[in-house]
Amino acid sequence: MKNIIFDFGCVLVNLDKRRCVEAFDAIGAGGISAYVDECRQEDLFHDLETGAIDVAAFCNEVRRKSPGCTATDGEICRAWNSLLTGIPQRRLQRIVELGRRYRLFVLSNTNPIHWAKAVRDFFPYRGMNTGDYFERVFLSYEMHMVKPSPEIFLKALDEAGIDAGDTLFIDDSRANCISAESVGIRAMHVADGDEWIERLGS
Repeated sequence: MKNIIFDFGCVLVNLDKRRCVEAFDAIGAGGISAYVDECRQEDLFHDLETGAIDVAAFCNEVRRKSPGCTATDGEICRAWNSLLTGIPQRRLQRIVELGRRYRLFVLSNTNPIHWAKAVRDFFPYRGMNTGDYFERVFLSYEMHMVKPSPEIFLKALDEAGIDAGDTLFIDDSRANCISAESVGIRAMHVADGDEWIERLGS
């Protein structure tokens, strides 16, 4: 194994769905809190993750789907960001250690609101940020495709210049892991964000 590709949500950053639901309810966006509560990815969430709409259009959709909601774009972004609760330092430290032995990458279905929050508030550690941990970061909203499509894995491999057989992919979604394996990548399915630390060993 020469390369490790990490998912972002649940693997690196912790998530709190209930906190996010409450945050959307608090700004009068109950129509959206139902999406979060049911983990629905269609419509506006999918469009944001694939880059089909920008942040302004996303916020307009939130207000449209929640009649009476007058929240500002900033309030909507803060409510959506409340899903993310942080990256424990033990994970960042382990990434630093792994970076001495492997080429490290991120491949995530995410959106510009969450990624900007993470880069600003969660990844900074001992003077380092994303560019210090990872050689490349592959984000669905920039690539205009999402996991579990095999094509997103093939594109990441090609742009990183790495071979599938030399690569381990870590994700909390079994479907994503199966898709990675279908193109020759070894996959580690994890149930929580600390499991990969233990399974990779010292």
